[in-house]
Amino acid sequence: MLDIGFSELMLIGVVALIVIGPERLPRVARTAGHLLGRFQRYVSEVKADISREIELADLKKIQSSVEDAARSIEHTVKSEMHDAEEALRSAEAELTEAGEALKKTETELNQALAMPHMGMMGATAGSAESAQPPADQDLPPGLAGATAAAQPEPTPADTETVPSPQLELGLSALPPADVPSEQRQQA
Repeated sequence: MLDIGFSELMLIGVVALIVIGPERLPRVARTAGHLLGRFQRYVSEVKADISREIELADLKKIQSSVEDAARSIEHTVKSEMHDAEEALRSAEAELTEAGEALKKTETELNQALAMPHMGMMGATAGSAESAQPPADQDLPPGLAGATAAAQPEPTPADTETVPSPQLELGLSALPPADVPSEQRQQA
């Protein structure tokens, strides 16, 4: 505040004693003390208000910087989540396409594997039928049954063995596990 020394205060006191007089000097000194105390409280309140305003401005700056950082983090997280979601959707679509392609290939393989078996079954049945004469030919009724009994059943050695396409491809002869049991029995 003011730089007033003791000698200067003594000089002011002596001048006040001469000007005001000894009777009114104590009241004036009390009033001056009250006024000086009020002035000091007012100055300290102003300093406190200014420091609070400065702190509030700093806090507002910090708050705005934190909010900006939070918004940028939120935006980054949302964009990363969106990118990850798109990647997952893309991977899901690719897996779905691959699954459909595998199912199509499996169906084609099953059809291709079923065709040779059907042909062999027809060829085996046809060769067995051609080896046996029909019972209804011009034979007497008593000999028709004897001829059929005299014909030996064809053995697996008599029929031509054709390797299974499944074995050639390295696949097991059993149908896939996801095929219902009714279809497995048919295959």
